[in-house]
Amino acid sequence: MGATDISGNGNEGITHLMKVSSALFYGFASFFITVVNKTVLTSYRFPSFLVLSLGQLAASIVVLFLGKHFKIVKFPDFSRDIPRKIFPLPLIYLGNMMFGLGGTQALSLPMFAALRRFSILMTMILELRILGIRPTTTVQISVYSMVGGALLAASDDLSFNLHGYLFVMITNSLTAANGVYMKKKLDTADMGKYGLMYYNSLFMFLPALIGTWLLGDLEKAWQYPGWNDPVFLVQFLLSCVMGFILSYSTILCTQYNSALTTTIVGCLKNISVTYIGMFIGGDYVFSWLNSIGINISVAGSLLYAYVTFRKKSPSAAANAGSSSDRKSLLPPPGRIDNV
Repeated sequence: MGATDISGNGNEGITHLMKVSSALFYGFASFFITVVNKTVLTSYRFPSFLVLSLGQLAASIVVLFLGKHFKIVKFPDFSRDIPRKIFPLPLIYLGNMMFGLGGTQALSLPMFAALRRFSILMTMILELRILGIRPTTTVQISVYSMVGGALLAASDDLSFNLHGYLFVMITNSLTAANGVYMKKKLDTADMGKYGLMYYNSLFMFLPALIGTWLLGDLEKAWQYPGWNDPVFLVQFLLSCVMGFILSYSTILCTQYNSALTTTIVGCLKNISVTYIGMFIGGDYVFSWLNSIGINISVAGSLLYAYVTFRKKSPSAAANAGSSSDRKSLLPPPGRIDNV
């Protein structure tokens, strides 16, 4: 895929409609997969997020295999050195998906969305320590507002679930690590995003299947009475394929716009998830302190989106080289975890 010139010069084939539609597609996919996952795991009380993650792995393998077979997408054929090239990405990829789904099942969507903003703080710290990128004061204020609001909300979370909090914080760590390793592997593994998506899913499917079987979740899922409900089946299958669709929409949005636009759309989607999640799933318990904390976190998200957008405005771009602390801090795009 060719790089997109977001200034609009020399890339006349990309129309305004393509830019807008790809951003809307990403925003819809990112929002929809969160809602569908929450509906399957909470509203329908599907007993195993591990089995759901197996379905998402299988869907990615099948879709990408067929895409390569029909020459819709391209990535290298399997060779013995591919596992060495992409390790430890498959482990991070699997953990990110499983713990993200576990957090989605255990927590209300407003708290899940608020706690997921810790991944931005972790990414900021990693970029500072590893890449030497120092964020501006305003960016730091926005990130601290997101995290501080989440902590305030957590201090009065009447539906507190220790496992859910633990799952989300593990997912946050894996999301930050995924951003660092994904960039490194894209630069060195020479297989592109489709290849990384395919082989991450392929290598982790069997270990995930064995682990799910040993924990007894396959038996729980097999005995689930909702398999006869066609509405549940449709939503379960949607959840399986939406993981791939989300990754694909992320690529499109970044290609036709920029990584910046993808980040901003993700921030705006998170706000929708926060408020709509108060009515979806039936597991959000209102309290004033919790609500105030969530709203502070949302305000921090809006400030973050505004600041990162301004940093790529023409006037800011002209001065971008004058100071290292003006480099854009972007959280890594992901799957369901992009919440």
